[in-house]
Amino acid sequence: MSPSMELFDEAKYKALMDGLDFQEIFKSKIENSFTLGAEYYGKKYVSVSMTLNMHDRKMRLGDMWSIMTDGDHGSPDYQEDGVLYLLSESVQAGYIDKSKCKFITKEKNIELRRSCLHPRDIVVTKTGVYFGKSAVIPQSISEANTIAHVGKITLKPEYNPYYVSTFLNCKYGYYQLRRRGIKATRPEIKLVEFPDIVVPVFSKSLDVVIEKLVCAAENFMYLSSKKIVEADKCLLPKLNFLVDFSTISIRSLSTSFALSGRLDAEYYQPKYENYHNALHTEHTVSSLCKINDRNFIPEKNARYNYIELANVGMNGDISGAKIANGKDLPSRARRQVKKGQVIISSIEGSLQSCALITDEFDGAICSTGFYVLESDNINSETLFVLFKSEPIQALMKQRCSGTILAAITKDEFLSMPFPEIDGSIQKEVAFKVQESFSLRKESEQLLEYAKRAVEIAIEQDEISALEWLEEKGVKK
Repeated sequence: MSPSMELFDEAKYKALMDGLDFQEIFKSKIENSFTLGAEYYGKKYVSVSMTLNMHDRKMRLGDMWSIMTDGDHGSPDYQEDGVLYLLSESVQAGYIDKSKCKFITKEKNIELRRSCLHPRDIVVTKTGVYFGKSAVIPQSISEANTIAHVGKITLKPEYNPYYVSTFLNCKYGYYQLRRRGIKATRPEIKLVEFPDIVVPVFSKSLDVVIEKLVCAAENFMYLSSKKIVEADKCLLPKLNFLVDFSTISIRSLSTSFALSGRLDAEYYQPKYENYHNALHTEHTVSSLCKINDRNFIPEKNARYNYIELANVGMNGDISGAKIANGKDLPSRARRQVKKGQVIISSIEGSLQSCALITDEFDGAICSTGFYVLESDNINSETLFVLFKSEPIQALMKQRCSGTILAAITKDEFLSMPFPEIDGSIQKEVAFKVQESFSLRKESEQLLEYAKRAVEIAIEQDEISALEWLEEKGVKK
């Protein structure tokens, strides 16, 4: 035998392969004739498929629905109010984030009746960075519509939408979506790929418990939002104002361009002067706050939470932040944050993206699209609420400039008027915000319980899932 030839060593071969995402698939076991990509047969996808195929009671998702479609493929004109219109980012895993929705007219909603949403419809994101998230339209949303990137599923009456949506969010549902969503550029699952999603079927007992958990989570989310509104109201004595919404302002060059360098008419509308006066302050952001704009270079192989503008919700929550090695982060990931700091978007279309950094994101990195602030004079919670308040938001919008991507520059941001807040009011605001964050955590915990219970039912059995929930304090 040639010295270069060795007998096949099966043990050595297995040892080499164990560390790789590597699968040997017999031709007879290939699942379909048109998907031969290696990623499709990755270990996690094959493992999920095998587990589901071993389950006694299962159905195709396509056999469970009466309607499956997607949203509007056009570009509707958004309104200040009207019928709620869901974007991809509006659909979170287990709930609808209304703060990231738009509005369309009732007439447009009638025109788009194919994608009209009602309570107990399931929505699932089909493409892009928000891919694979599912939620049920709650009773509090009597009517809505949605964009093409979101799929709509109306189940037959005998199936529970809360269970099916939770299944899609758990690993056994998500990996099926993700497997079919493998495309050349970004994840995308097409409508024709939904019917073959395999859904294990359990008794009504599990369905009912899952629905209770998700609905309780939804209620906690609502109460969390309510606490932020209450915190904002605590500042009303300080921010009491009556805004003049007239659109005419006559200025000389010496009282306009010579002072501000701005010639756009919007900048000089009377409402902004009223907002300024409402703050009753001679202070600016720079006199009350410290800004962190130091460039931070992530270590190549260190793991970081990375916060983008799209990860920040209306109530200051951070969700969907990705965890990645420093070498894989984008060039705009250059601001490291710490607990107690507040991050505020500088981009005109997302000025409401403002968040308080909590323990979970201490040491995270955020995009340079945020300003990072802290203050020795104002506690973090009050700072957060102030930047979300109507006067500050309006003054930030006034100071935005730019032709392609309007934003507020650092100089404009730091020179913006900013109020001092009485210590007793700050304490009250801090208490409300902390209550809000606590309620949100409870909501997120319940959604995690629901997902894990479904996974246990699949991996073991329904009784084990219900017993596990009981151990967590969840009653049938």
